[in-house]
Amino acid sequence: MNVLILNTQVPFCRGGAEVLAEDLEQNLRLAGHNAEILTLPFKWYPQQTLVNTLLVSKLMDISSFNGMNIDRVIALKFPLWLIPHPQMSLWILHQHRAAYDLWESDYSDLVAMPDGEAVRNLIRREDSIALRNRERIYTISANVSSRLKRYNGIESGVLYPPPRAMAEFHVNGYEDYFFFPSRITPIKRQALIIEALPLVPESVRVVFAGDPDSPQYLEKLQTRATQLGVEHKIQWLGRISEQEKFDLYAKALMVIFPPLDEDYGYVAPEAMLSSKAVLTLEDSGGAAEFVIHEETGLIVPSQSEAVAQAMSRVWQDRKMAVQMGGKAHAHITAVDLSWEKVIASLL
Repeated sequence: MNVLILNTQVPFCRGGAEVLAEDLEQNLRLAGHNAEILTLPFKWYPQQTLVNTLLVSKLMDISSFNGMNIDRVIALKFPLWLIPHPQMSLWILHQHRAAYDLWESDYSDLVAMPDGEAVRNLIRREDSIALRNRERIYTISANVSSRLKRYNGIESGVLYPPPRAMAEFHVNGYEDYFFFPSRITPIKRQALIIEALPLVPESVRVVFAGDPDSPQYLEKLQTRATQLGVEHKIQWLGRISEQEKFDLYAKALMVIFPPLDEDYGYVAPEAMLSSKAVLTLEDSGGAAEFVIHEETGLIVPSQSEAVAQAMSRVWQDRKMAVQMGGKAHAHITAVDLSWEKVIASLL
């Protein structure tokens, strides 16, 4: 079967969406299919560019290329599910969040655009029309499915993406650091952890790993840490290799992942595969779907005081961290994270 995977990408920005698309392509090929990724550069500003991108998708013809018919299309992100094709499956990473769950938050630049509300309504209308005509609609988490139901009235199944190289995650002790691997950007809320650190009396250490959205934002976080006098409690690693990631997970005391209303987030299942409990927040969405409070991790309010208390508690009680880590591993291994299930559902 000739399969096209449709994904958007912001040039020079790489994250979980790119990893998922590449892994899907590889596993489709391993299953005997002819698979390719078709990407569309995505720019959400100015508003006319966003509208033009929507229009381009609706006018695109991907029925065949070089005489080769496309048997199946798997669309991952907005607006590519607007492309006409009779055999399209949806595996929705997320919708254009600025027009949905982030509309009334500080994270939606669409609100400030001259015709932001009209563009929001256009996006919601086009999504609803396009998605209702698809037979196979899946998302990557219960959180994304919940949004789709709430805003568009559309039911969907959940297919959790398996982390890359699952067999490489392992445990190698519980050392003196919390590990926070993630792209450094406001919505991942590294800033909240920095604000919590002055409230932690112990000499904790937090290891941040990941590229910043911009050097300016990283500098802002570092300046704030210095202002609060907690720079000695923080280590900034930037981008790390896959092997470094496995090793840092393996030795961490606990993993921190407190994003706002996350779609899925590989961090939680990766931590659990490494026998590490996860500290996340009540409003972290998909990041909390694998976390059972007080068993496989801690789910606390999105307040610096609550985060500080949780970090202090774990730092003082290493036995609890080890016990929760063991339960986390047992929990995640009981979840059916398999590419066989994903591919059978999408095809």
